[in-house]
Amino acid sequence: MNVAVIGTGYVGLTTGTALAYLGHRVTCVDKDTAKLELLCRGRSTVHEQGLEELMALSGRNLSFARQTQEAVKDADVILVAVGTPQKSNGEANTQNVEAAAREVAEGLEKGRLYCLAVKSTVPVGTERQVSQVVRRVLDARGVEDKTTVMVVSNPEFLREGRALHCTFYPDRIVVGAEQPEDADMLRRLYQRILEQSFDPPPFLPRPGGYNLPTLVSTDPTSAEMIKYASNAFLSLKISFINEIAGLCEKVGADVTEVARGVGLDPRIGPGFLAAGLGWGGSCFPKDTAALLAIAEEHAYTMPIAAASREVNFRQRYRVVEKLQETLKGVRGRLIGVLGLAFKPATDDVRESPALDVVRILVERGARVRVHDPVAMDNGRRALEGLEVEFFRDPYTLASGAEALVLATEWPQYRHLDLARLAGMMRTPVLLDGRNLIDPEEARRAGWTYMGTGRWV
Repeated sequence: MNVAVIGTGYVGLTTGTALAYLGHRVTCVDKDTAKLELLCRGRSTVHEQGLEELMALSGRNLSFARQTQEAVKDADVILVAVGTPQKSNGEANTQNVEAAAREVAEGLEKGRLYCLAVKSTVPVGTERQVSQVVRRVLDARGVEDKTTVMVVSNPEFLREGRALHCTFYPDRIVVGAEQPEDADMLRRLYQRILEQSFDPPPFLPRPGGYNLPTLVSTDPTSAEMIKYASNAFLSLKISFINEIAGLCEKVGADVTEVARGVGLDPRIGPGFLAAGLGWGGSCFPKDTAALLAIAEEHAYTMPIAAASREVNFRQRYRVVEKLQETLKGVRGRLIGVLGLAFKPATDDVRESPALDVVRILVERGARVRVHDPVAMDNGRRALEGLEVEFFRDPYTLASGAEALVLATEWPQYRHLDLARLAGMMRTPVLLDGRNLIDPEEARRAGWTYMGTGRWV
C-alpha cells in the first residue's frame, strides 16, 4: 500500500519506518527542513534504539517530503501523527491535527478512495472534527461528492525506548470507525503485524511465547477513550505503589518486596509497580491532564485520576525532604543528580521527575551537578537559566559532593564502582530514587543509603 505519514516525531517516524520495512511504500512528511536533511541522510531525529538500522533496512520503501499535498496524492492510507501540545487548562490542543487535515484534503485527488487515520493522542470527538475539516475543504474544491475519505481513529501505544518493539509486537491494534468496513484499509495496512507473517529485523527478534495481537474494532469515540483510559490506569498503578512506598517507610516494610508479592496476583500483574520518583515524559502527564479537562468539560469529576497526579508530583518533594533531613539542610550543599531523561533508553526530558528534583534543589540553595548518558543536550536546554553544572563522567561529578540522587534508572548506573564513588565523595550519601542499587551492597561500599519505600 502507499502510505503517507504526517509528522516525524517518535510516533510518526517509528510507525512509518516499520511500515516501510514491512513492504509498504511510505512517505513521511515534516516541515522542518533541518530534520528532513538528517532523515534523508538516514539519520534518526529521535533517540530510539534500532531506528537508524531499520531506516537503512527499509531502503527505497521509505522516503521523506516537506509538502503534504504531494505526499498524500497517491496514498491509500494517511496517518496523522503530529503533536498535540497541552493547553493552559490541560486539554490537548488539536490545532496541528486540524491543520494537517486541511493540508491533506487539499492534496486529495477526485475519484479516489482514501483512509485518513488519526494516530495523534486527541480529545474525544476529534475524529468528528477532522471529518468536518476534510469535508469543508473538499466542498470548497468542488470534489466532495467525487472523493471518498474514510476518517478513522487509530491511537498509538508506543513506549519510548521500546517503540519499535511495541510497533512490531503490539498487545493490540485499535481502530475506531463509523462503519466496520471503514476499518478494512487499516486491517490490510497492519495485516503482517496481525498475522506476524514478516521476518523480524535482525536486532529485534520476535519474543518467545508472543501471541498474535488483537485487532480492536470499535467506534471512534471509544477508540479515543481507550488511549486516555490506558495511560490513566498505568499512571495510577505507579502512583499507587508510590503511595504504598511512603507507608512502607513508616511501618518498616520494603516496597520492592511488597510490589513483588502484589504483582504475582494475575489480576494485578507486576508491570508499572516500581516505586520511585514517579512518572513523566510526553504521555502520562499530558494525557491525565487532558482526561481531567474532558471530564470537566462534561461536568464530571474524576478524583482517582486527579489523586494519581497529586501523588506523582509529590514524589519529587519527598526526595528533597529526605535529603534535607539527612544532610540537615541542602542549602550550600554540593549534590549530584544521576539521570535527566524521564526514563532510560531515551533522551526525552519532557516532564522528567529528575528535572523537577534539580529545580527544587536549586530553589532551596543547593549547588547541583548533573549527568546523563544521552540526554545532556536536552537537559541543558530544559534547565537553561539555572546554575547547574553538567558533567560527562559520573565519577568526576561525585568528586567532593555531599550526596548523590539516582534519578533515572539507566543500566549504566547499576554497574558503577560504588566503593570508588564513595571514596570521592565528601559525605557518601546515596538517595536511590529508583531502587536500582542493592542497599546492602551500597552500605558495604561505605554509603549512607536511602531508597524509596525501603525502611532497611
